Amino acid sequence: MTRTKLSQTLTFTACLMLALSLLGGQFFVATVAAAVDQNAKADKVASNLRGHVSAGGSETVSVILQLNGPVSGRLNALLNRNGIHVKKLFKNFNSSAVELPISVVDELAAFDEVQFVSLNDQISSMGHVSSTSGADDVRSQSTSNGANYTLDGTGIGIAIVDSGIYSEHKSLGTRVIYSQDFTGENRVDDPFGHGTHVATAAAGNGTLYNGNYVGIAPNANLINLRVLDSQGKSLTSEVLAALDWIYSNRLAYNIRVANLSLGAPAITTYKNDPLCLAVRKLSDAGVVVVAAAGNDGKDAFGRKLYGAIHAPGNEPSAITVGASNSFGTNSRADDVITSYSSRGPTRSYWTDRSGVNHYDNLIKPDVVAPGNKLIFAEAANNYLVSTHPELETGLAPGKTNQKMMYLSGTSVSAPLVSGAAALLLQANPKLTPNMVKMILMYTAQQLPNMNMLEQGAGELNIEGAVRLSKLVRSDLKSTTALGSPFLTSTAPTPQSTIDGTTFSWAQGMIADQAFAKGSALITQYQKIYGLGVLLSDATLYSNGVLLSDQTMISSGVLISDNIVISNGTTMGSGLSLLPAGVLLSDGVLLSDGVLLSDGVLISDGVLLSDGVLISDRTSATSLSVSGDASACMK
Repeated sequence: MTRTKLSQTLTFTACLMLALSLLGGQFFVATVAAAVDQNAKADKVASNLRGHVSAGGSETVSVILQLNGPVSGRLNALLNRNGIHVKKLFKNFNSSAVELPISVVDELAAFDEVQFVSLNDQISSMGHVSSTSGADDVRSQSTSNGANYTLDGTGIGIAIVDSGIYSEHKSLGTRVIYSQDFTGENRVDDPFGHGTHVATAAAGNGTLYNGNYVGIAPNANLINLRVLDSQGKSLTSEVLAALDWIYSNRLAYNIRVANLSLGAPAITTYKNDPLCLAVRKLSDAGVVVVAAAGNDGKDAFGRKLYGAIHAPGNEPSAITVGASNSFGTNSRADDVITSYSSRGPTRSYWTDRSGVNHYDNLIKPDVVAPGNKLIFAEAANNYLVSTHPELETGLAPGKTNQKMMYLSGTSVSAPLVSGAAALLLQANPKLTPNMVKMILMYTAQQLPNMNMLEQGAGELNIEGAVRLSKLVRSDLKSTTALGSPFLTSTAPTPQSTIDGTTFSWAQGMIADQAFAKGSALITQYQKIYGLGVLLSDATLYSNGVLLSDQTMISSGVLISDNIVISNGTTMGSGLSLLPAGVLLSDGVLLSDGVLLSDGVLISDGVLLSDGVLISDRTSATSLSVSGDASACMK
C-alpha cells in the first residue's frame, strides 16, 4: 500500500470511528468487548520469562505468581509438588513468590485462576532545594480561623522504600518511627548509602549547616523499609513485601506517601506488572506513590533516548518524576532537564498468543524536580562513597553523624516530590492521591525548549501547589456530583514567583496519552479525583479521536491529543507526536509512519528527530536505583 493510500485509509477510518462513537455510546461498549477479547488472547507469561521457557532446560526460576481468584485444588496440588516452593505470600495483592522448574511455567499459567506469571526480577537503586522548589515560600501558614502553623509535614508518614536509613544522622533527629528489613541481611541502617540521602531530601530537618540542606517536609515521620541490600540490589518479591506491609499498616502510621527511588526496565505492561499493580492498589487506598523515572535518558554516544521509563514509573497512578538541573542556583530561569533523566513514552507491553507486542505508550514522566548534584545526609561508611570518594562533600570531617554527600539522578528528584506531597496533605488532609497528582501537574512550570516526554507537565512548584491545595473543599466525596464547585473560593491566579522568577502554571494534566487543560480542572469537581480510578479515565480512545467521558469529567476541559515533541518556547508550540486522527485504540502510533504496534521502526528508524527509541528490550535482569554513582558523574 502506498503512503498516500495509507493516509487516506487512516483518515477514512478515523472519520468512520468518530461517527460510530457518537451513536449513544454503542461504540464504547464494542470497544470494551474488544478489549476483553484481546485480554483473552494475551500470553500470561511475561516476555522475559517466556524467553527462558522457550530455551528449555531444567533450571529452577523464581517467579511472581498473580492470581485472579481462590486457588483450586488442582493448582494447590501443583504448588505442593516436589521441587516447587512458595517462598512468600503477598496477601494484599493476591500474589506470591514461587520457585519452580522452568518446565512447569506453562503448566502453571494454564490454570484459569492464574492471572500472570513473571520473573522475580532483580531491583536496584536509581542527588538550595527548599528555596528553588518553592517550599520556603509556604512554611508560614494560617488556618481559616486565624491560627498560625508551620507547613513542614507534621503528622504525615512517608515510607522510604530503599536501602535503609542511618537514623543516627543529625539531619533525622527522632523521626524514623519504624524500621524493617526485607533483604534478609537483618539490619535496618544504610550500608549502601542511598536511602539516607533520599530520606533527608524528603524530610531532612535542616539543623545542620544553617539549614542549607533542609528537606522539603522537615518534620514528617519516616518509615524505613529496607529492600536494597549492601550492594544496592533487591528482588521484586522484596519490594512487593514492603508494599504489602505498607498496605496493612498505612493507617497505624498515617502513611500517606510512599517513595520508590528504585526500578527496573519496564518490560511487562503496567496492567500485568506486579509492582505496578501493587502501586495501583496503594493509590486506590489513599497512599500517594512517587516513583523515579530512571536514568536512561541518553546512550553511550550522548544521544537522547526516548522510551526508557523504568518500572514501576510506568504505572499510570504513580507520580513519576524526572530530573531537572537547577545549576546550583535558586533562580528557576536557567533550569533545564538533565541529560540522563529517562524520557517517555513508556514502552512496556503485553504479548498476544501470536507473538505480537502491544505497547502502552503512556506519556511519562508526570513532573520533574531538581536532581543534579544535590547535597543531603551521608550514611556512615557507605558503599557509594567508599567506591566513589568524589561524592564526599568534605563537610564535618570526623563527625560521622553530620557528614553530607552528593548524589544525582531521578531518585533524588523523587523524594522532593514525596516531601511536596506531604506538605499538600498537611495543608489539606482530605486530598486524594489523584488530587495531589493533578495539583502538582496543574501548578508546574513548563520549562522552555523541553518537550512533554522529557518534562511531563513541568517542574515542581510547591508554592503554587500548596496555595491551590488549601482552597480545595474538604467535604468532597465519591458521591459528590460531577461539576460541583471544587474550591472554597475563586480560583487563584495561575502564576507563581519564586526567587525572582515569575512564571505561569501549566494549567493542565497528563492523562496517559493526552493532555487535559482548562480552569474547569480546578473550579469543578471531576470524578477522576476519587479513589479507585485513574486521571486518564477522563478520556476514551477511539481510533484517533479523543472524547470526554461525561460521567468522569465535566465540560470545560479540553482533551488534547497534540503532545508536543519539538523544541519551542512553550509545550504548546512546535510539531506534535500524536496529531489528531493518529492515535488508535490499541496505542499504535502512526505519526509520520514512525512507529508500528509491534515496535518496528520505519522511515529513518528514529522516533524523534533528536533521539532514539528503545523499543524492543526483551529482558530485565536488574532493578536499579535512579540515583546511583554513575548518574552522579553526569
